[in-house]
Amino acid sequence: MFTLTLAQMRRSVGRLTAAGIAIVIGTAFVAATLLAGDVLKRASFDSIAAAYADSDLVLVAGGEGGFYPDSLSSDDLDDLRAVEGVTALDGLGRTYTTFKKGGQQASLPVIATGSNPSLQPLVAASGRMPAASGEVALPEDTAERLDVSVGDEVGQARSSYIEDEDSPGDGMWAEQTVTMVVVGLLDDPNGAFSMEGGAAVMAEEDILDELGGFDGSVPTFTGAVVALDAGADREQVRAALTAVAPDDYDVLTKDEAAARSVASLTSDADIFTGTILAFAAIALLVAALVIANTFQVLVAQRTRTLALLRCVGATKAQLRRSVVLEAAILGVVASVVGIVLGSALVQVAVTVLNRMDLDIPVPTMITPTLASVLVPLAVGTIVTVVASLVPARAATRVAPLAALRPADAPTATGTAGKVRVGISLVLVLGGLAIGVGAMLVTDRLAELALLAGVLGGSISFVGILLSAVYWVPTVVRLAGRPLSQRGASAQLAAANTTRNPRRTAATSTALLIGVTLVAMMSVAAATARSSLDGTLDDTYPVDVSVGSDSYTPEGEAAFPLSTALLGELAGVDGVEHVTSLEAAQVSIRWDGQTLDLETLRGVTPDDAQAAVRSPEWFDGLADGTVVVPQSFADAYAMPTGTTLEITGASGTRTLETMVSDLPGYALVVTPTTLAEVDDAAEVTRAWVLLSDVGEASTTIDGIREALSEDAVEISGAALERATMQQVIDTILAVIVGLLAIAVLIALIGVANTLSLSVLERRRESATLRAIGLSKSQLRSTLAIEGMLIAGVGAVAGVVLGLGYGWMGSVVVLGSFADIHLTVPWVQLAILVVVALAAGLLASVLPARSAARTSPVEALAVE
Repeated sequence: MFTLTLAQMRRSVGRLTAAGIAIVIGTAFVAATLLAGDVLKRASFDSIAAAYADSDLVLVAGGEGGFYPDSLSSDDLDDLRAVEGVTALDGLGRTYTTFKKGGQQASLPVIATGSNPSLQPLVAASGRMPAASGEVALPEDTAERLDVSVGDEVGQARSSYIEDEDSPGDGMWAEQTVTMVVVGLLDDPNGAFSMEGGAAVMAEEDILDELGGFDGSVPTFTGAVVALDAGADREQVRAALTAVAPDDYDVLTKDEAAARSVASLTSDADIFTGTILAFAAIALLVAALVIANTFQVLVAQRTRTLALLRCVGATKAQLRRSVVLEAAILGVVASVVGIVLGSALVQVAVTVLNRMDLDIPVPTMITPTLASVLVPLAVGTIVTVVASLVPARAATRVAPLAALRPADAPTATGTAGKVRVGISLVLVLGGLAIGVGAMLVTDRLAELALLAGVLGGSISFVGILLSAVYWVPTVVRLAGRPLSQRGASAQLAAANTTRNPRRTAATSTALLIGVTLVAMMSVAAATARSSLDGTLDDTYPVDVSVGSDSYTPEGEAAFPLSTALLGELAGVDGVEHVTSLEAAQVSIRWDGQTLDLETLRGVTPDDAQAAVRSPEWFDGLADGTVVVPQSFADAYAMPTGTTLEITGASGTRTLETMVSDLPGYALVVTPTTLAEVDDAAEVTRAWVLLSDVGEASTTIDGIREALSEDAVEISGAALERATMQQVIDTILAVIVGLLAIAVLIALIGVANTLSLSVLERRRESATLRAIGLSKSQLRSTLAIEGMLIAGVGAVAGVVLGLGYGWMGSVVVLGSFADIHLTVPWVQLAILVVVALAAGLLASVLPARSAARTSPVEALAVE
């Protein structure tokens, strides 16, 4: 049988190649997904570890991060430095500051020079590192933005607290500018601060002043990096440092510290592994089903040959071994080709990324892992073998002569059919029940809901596929009825789709899988964009804020905004609306509590709603009410309806609170109400609404240029919001892109199954030619049949994708966003058109071959 098997494979090279393409594409996708995921994980992990430079050990807080009351002090660092084996030890502490030059400014984190170059993650691309107070080294991009170079001066903005001499304990914040000399321009070779746009370096004493605070308190640090003496035993030094360090601190290696940082950022969930497994699962599902469908048609073509072998003495076991052996050889060869192809694609991508100016370190070479080789090889081989078992078993179970007759259509009336229908119903209904349950609990048990949603969707989809052999032919038959009235070719095409229901179901299901996945992700992506836009509106309501809340010791606004300045602001390209806000400092009394030096802003309701992306926040703004931010209300237990007594320079007014989701701590009233409290209030701030937040960077540069001569602060969340939108769009684009590969696999499967089915009917087509069917009619018949089957699969996939996309959106986004179901009609229409085109091409090409073959030659026995 081994010789017979190899002979059959040689005679069927063309057909095996068609089946092998699906295996190659599927295994290549799996291999590429695993390798790309490993590259992503390494790049992100290395970027986080880069902040620890070349340290041997790292002290990190054992809690959830941030500044702790028992953070490391300067005395703690001195004690740790005294440990034997420690060459250098620097505290981990950073502060954020703003540098100014002319009309330009840049806000970024600042770290200290450090005591040892091996503990400094940044390097001086030109100049040197700061060595004395008043010196600073800036990232090259920041220096370019500020138009400074080595030797130039920049202003560093520092806020200081000025106490009121007449009222000890009271005071106000005032901004000062300190002159710094640029002594170096920095490079971040490993992307330690890539997510923050770079970092500056200042001398140790300047950093200590910043960390210590305005009142001279002792500076503290969130951790420390350690360099060891040459030849020191790392574990011994680690134990000694652990004994000296405060109880809340752990001594870890650099890799361990990076792993903890990743875990804390992802709530202890390995998002990289999860992402890899998610896409690998999709790849496996699509590849497995397409390979199974393709190989099932291939083996079904040999049913008559296998029956003939039975007639001449071959046993059932021999036939099964022959089919399994052929499948195993095909699976191994195609899987190896797929692994090589997938690895080559990832290596090309890595090479291209290394030539781009990226902010994160990307490995220069891929590192194949055992999983990236064995998993695709095992999947391609096992799935191919398993796919061959069902048709082989079906061919060997019947009597030899019965196998020579055409196969009957599958029915749900027999025992096997009833069992299959029952299992399908259980899977579909059970999966839907789990999915609905996940949707109901997503706001309370987000992680459990996500797992349940994936499980429920997968189970129900398997049930739909299992029952496809019954409902797909029926749908195809109904869709073909209108076509049967449009000539002989259309009538033959409609009839052909019902003559072999199993083949029709297999062909249509291959496309159903891919279209469902892409339609699901397209709906989910569109829904995510619209839903997250609403969330971003709430998170980043004000695009740009211009002004200053600094006051003179006499309580007057230090930098009021003039009408001319507001006019310049409104004239900047990309600015849609400018809303000016008056402000006064007031005291607030309620329920026996008192707050002094609070900011009260005045703005008309219409102007307030026009300035923000969540205008409903000001629905209750009117004379006699005060809009209180939720954070302020929570901090002082001030619910809606609380009566406040607000006193300003001109008088006192009693107002009723209206709590809003407005961020910040400034209270908002109408200009009329503000004038009753302080009739000399001036405009100190303006809110700017951009016409296109995606162009925030360009517009903000224009605002800075227009106001370069004015002493005002330019802040706001437009850049951060634009960055978040870019991240969201990029993630969704990557997901849809990966699933597009899955659709390519599905389209290859459709082409394979349709091509094989056309080849299988070669003799049938020749008979039609012999009784008068023309070449063009034959081509039209096969083309219509292919489009009909592909069209049904595509439309069914779109319908299922809509349902699964909506369910997935609710489960994934329901815990943190208001869901706005969005249907991308254009993308879905394009998807159906592509599917129809694929069905047309898949059937027309083999049909041309059949039409060119003479009827006598085609009727010859193979």
